Amino acid sequence: MNRHEILDGLRGYFLVFMLLNHLSFAGGYLLVRINHAEVSFVEGAQGFVFLSGLLIGLVYSRRMIQKGFSVAAGGIWNRAAELYAYALGCILIVLMLHRLLPGSGVYWHPWLGELDLGDGRLMVAATTLFYQPTNMDILPQYVVYLIVAPPLVWLCIRDKWHWVAAGCVVAWLAVQFGLHLPAAAAIGKVLALRAHFNVLTWQVLFIGGMILGALTTSGRIDWNRVFRSDRPQFAVMAAVVLVLFAGYRVWTIHFSIPGPLMERFAAYGNRGEFGPIYLVNFVALAYLTTWLIRTGPAAASAPVRRLGMLLKGLFTFSFLRLLGRHSLQVYAWHVIMVYLFKALDHGWGPFGEATKTLIALSGIALLAVPALIYERRGAERFRAYARRFYEKQHN
Repeated sequence: MNRHEILDGLRGYFLVFMLLNHLSFAGGYLLVRINHAEVSFVEGAQGFVFLSGLLIGLVYSRRMIQKGFSVAAGGIWNRAAELYAYALGCILIVLMLHRLLPGSGVYWHPWLGELDLGDGRLMVAATTLFYQPTNMDILPQYVVYLIVAPPLVWLCIRDKWHWVAAGCVVAWLAVQFGLHLPAAAAIGKVLALRAHFNVLTWQVLFIGGMILGALTTSGRIDWNRVFRSDRPQFAVMAAVVLVLFAGYRVWTIHFSIPGPLMERFAAYGNRGEFGPIYLVNFVALAYLTTWLIRTGPAAASAPVRRLGMLLKGLFTFSFLRLLGRHSLQVYAWHVIMVYLFKALDHGWGPFGEATKTLIALSGIALLAVPALIYERRGAERFRAYARRFYEKQHN
């Protein structure tokens, strides 16, 4: 099992939990509570963005080293164009359904706002990705990140990664101090601006992952020295951080927090701007999870061994790897499903808990539809190539 297969499994895992978090039923539903986000400030979207950047660094830095900047950059920019097409496709499909489904102006309004095919100003804003309907705000991020990625990958393989890291940190800090607000206000006056995720802060995940991927490919990181079973100190520290914040997470979700504490939390725990609380928790969980997967199965402690083997088995589960191999198509399909399930809940609900659970589990199974289609197409292309190769060798 190579590392890319485990990364595919992780992406599939995050896709499943993004679907569960995005499904909306009247009165909520219990299945979503079986979720790591219930006890931490780390969610599927964060891991998905990070892994996407990591894979860009791993794959395209090698291509850039072997084939040059222009070939690798062309591949990344083609990917950005593909993502842009999927982002627009999701918007157009939902807006066409919006015209066809009775009552959608009520139950989709919190997600779409006033966006409609007949509103020229909002359609321009949506086409330029400044207006992002709910659950359609990950793909626009990727388009921006992929557009700027080629020169950043080039700097990383030229051992100038520290400049990329510095720019990444400066952009994140600028938003934390509110330096972006005048520009955001100006854009809002010209075009409607609606975006939950701030592209200047969430880039710390994508660019951070990209840097690590590029440094791995170029051999500048020895991960066997970073993650060692005989030196668990950093893993223990990460676990302590996560336990402390788990208590705070449970407190914020299930209990009333005094006003002064809530104000302080709001200042440091802004999800859309990926505040310090989210950043610290992500780094801690990413390190601890990686340490457990890499070194846990060989650890001296039996509980650590079992946990490491459990995580490794989970993230190499074939269904999750299938989803992860076609994450772009699966993500776009999941957006359409979420909107359709909302219409189903409005038209046929409210449902009982058992029915909600069945719908959610059915949704997870349906995530595989585009992945299976693309797997079959890939297999057909491989068989056609093999047939042509065989015929060429025997003619």
